[in-house]
Amino acid sequence: MWSVEYEGEAFERFLLALPTYDQAVLVAAIEHVLRVHGIDICAGDWGKPLGGGLYEFRVRKSLRTILKSAGLSPPQGSEGDRATLLRVFCAFHGDRIVLLLHGYNKRVDPSERRQRREIATARKLHAQWKQRHRSD
Repeated sequence: MWSVEYEGEAFERFLLALPTYDQAVLVAAIEHVLRVHGIDICAGDWGKPLGGGLYEFRVRKSLRTILKSAGLSPPQGSEGDRATLLRVFCAFHGDRIVLLLHGYNKRVDPSERRQRREIATARKLHAQWKQRHRSD
């Protein structure tokens, strides 16, 4: 299992601003996909390297799908079947730490302009983290 850390307040603000269902999907994806697979998310459709040690964790599945693939009982009702379109920017430090830097709900604004802006913000946060942890 990879350990997960949050860097600064940007990720927490993003998570708490999401609707309740999307929060549940993202937490399940972090716990049952990102913590389990770490950087290997990039071997499939869950992740994409963005260069410079920055990665995009892509959450496009429903809560039901994520939980079932983890061998857990999905929630009852149709709400658990709704797919999301979330992006979380992260970095891996050593071989066991995942830093969650920033994210956005791509369903709200899927434009390329928005994506470029969000990646630029994540790069800035990542650079700040690297500056503070040069000796680690």
